[in-house]
This record gives sequence, C-alpha cells and structure tokens, in this order.
Amino acid sequence: MGFKNEFGARLKELRKRKGLSQEKFSEMINIAQNTLSSIETGCHFCSAETIERIINALEIEPVELFNFGYKNSEYKLLDNITFTLKNNPGKIDEVWKIVKAITD
Repeated sequence: MGFKNEFGARLKELRKRKGLSQEKFSEMINIAQNTLSSIETGCHFCSAETIERIINALEIEPVELFNFGYKNSEYKLLDNITFTLKNNPGKIDEVWKIVKAITD
C-alpha cells in the first residue's frame, strides 16, 4: 500500500472514530466532500494547510495522523475497543463474556 493510501485509510479511521460523516468533516476542514473522499481512497493528497486543519478538527497530535503502524499497536487497539464500547454500551456484557471465555 502506498503512502497516499495509508494516509487516506488513517484519515478515514480517525474521522470515523470521532463520529463524523464525510459531509460534516469536509465542512469542518473547508474542502469539498468529493475531495475528502478522493483523499481517503488514496487517489489524491492534500496541502499542508489542509493537513493542519485536519489535525485541528480531529484534535490530535500530528504524529497520530501519520502513524500508519497504528493497527499493530496494543495501545491503539485498546483505545479502539474502549471507544466502540462507549458508543455501544449494550455490548459490554457480550464482550466481557467473550474475553472471559478466552482468558480462562
């Protein structure tokens, strides 16, 4: 996977983690929705100014946007699980049963 694809996939993951649609996020960073889509799919890249707006809108550190190894990070995995469970509190009991079953 090339740099533009990695960047786009990471951007999409961070946007979704914030619960933002492409439409809402593109408005926040002042670009067209189809431009955001092209960036997320790796077809296009963005300017330094747009990257700065992305970082500010997502309220993240710059390194987090370019951390393409995030999928292998135990910390990030736990962060994603926590985020998902906060947004789906009804699933906590089910997840606990699964974790308990595989750790016993």
